[in-house]
Amino acid sequence: MTDQRIHSGTLSDDDRWQIALAKDRRYDGAFVTGVHSTGIYCRPSCPARAPLRKNVKFYANHEDAEAAGLRACKRCSPNTQSAEEACVLAAIAAIRADGSQTLDQLADLTGYSPTHFQRLFKRTVGLSPAAFARALREEKVRGALEDGASVTDALYDAGYSAPSRFYANTKGRLGMQASDWRDGGKGRQIHWSVITTSLGEMLVAATEKGVCCLSFGEGEPELRARFPKAELVEGGEDFRALFDQVVAAVEEPSNDASAIPLDVKGTAFQQRCWEALRQIPAGETRSYGEQAAMLGNPKASRAVGSANGANNIAVLIPCHRVVPASGGVGGYAYGPEIKAELLKRESQ
Repeated sequence: MTDQRIHSGTLSDDDRWQIALAKDRRYDGAFVTGVHSTGIYCRPSCPARAPLRKNVKFYANHEDAEAAGLRACKRCSPNTQSAEEACVLAAIAAIRADGSQTLDQLADLTGYSPTHFQRLFKRTVGLSPAAFARALREEKVRGALEDGASVTDALYDAGYSAPSRFYANTKGRLGMQASDWRDGGKGRQIHWSVITTSLGEMLVAATEKGVCCLSFGEGEPELRARFPKAELVEGGEDFRALFDQVVAAVEEPSNDASAIPLDVKGTAFQQRCWEALRQIPAGETRSYGEQAAMLGNPKASRAVGSANGANNIAVLIPCHRVVPASGGVGGYAYGPEIKAELLKRESQ
């Protein structure tokens, strides 16, 4: 869905092209894509096959596209806004303004039953209204912490009634607790082991919360460089089952790795990039521009590349699934051979 920033007119044609490739429905209404080889124009999220870039021109709205002699795509109907879409936009505006509404209150605003509205909102946005409101609050907290606010001020300013509410809402997700953003996660005990795999020697390390490092061709010196303030403990019976899960996820990509707990540290932007990586299905790839578009910021492809490079947890946070738009495997911290092999295994 769109917001005022999207309509600010700051998008370049390169941004719009990346958005169209990513089929990002959040930009529907911000512009339309004109395909002059076919004579039609589409929404950015149109599910049709992507045209050649040389045949594409972007227009601010459907009136401009039709004035250029193009007709509306029958598949995505870019010249209409349904009543349902208008209701979702109204609900999003209400959540952004307040965020405390109940499902019943939002349904009353739109005129739908709570059950139908919940289904409609999730189909359009990808999140339930409650999850969308939580995501906005969490992003506000992380942004305030990065700007230097205290943990308590950041939590209350974002609308949390108590710190415990923030910790309860974010339990089980990527990222440390809010206080860890201030002190860098020091004082942790990390158990580690180097394990022989078909891809070579693999370093796996974990805290009591989950895996904090997975790399190839590295050992204790590299781990200590990554976590200079942590207490490093080699092995550990309590971590054997977790390490076995990690090995299985590397050796057999068909094994579901989503249940393996992770404990990572990074800026809010880095963590958003890493979450986006985990949304790329096994067997598929994205370009850096497409990943940036997934985050709602197509101009940030270079920053996305830097965030991917800061990822300490290979495979489980699959930065190997991002490849150059020009083709080929591209670079990888542990060598292009390992990256190519991972992609080959996932495509089978």
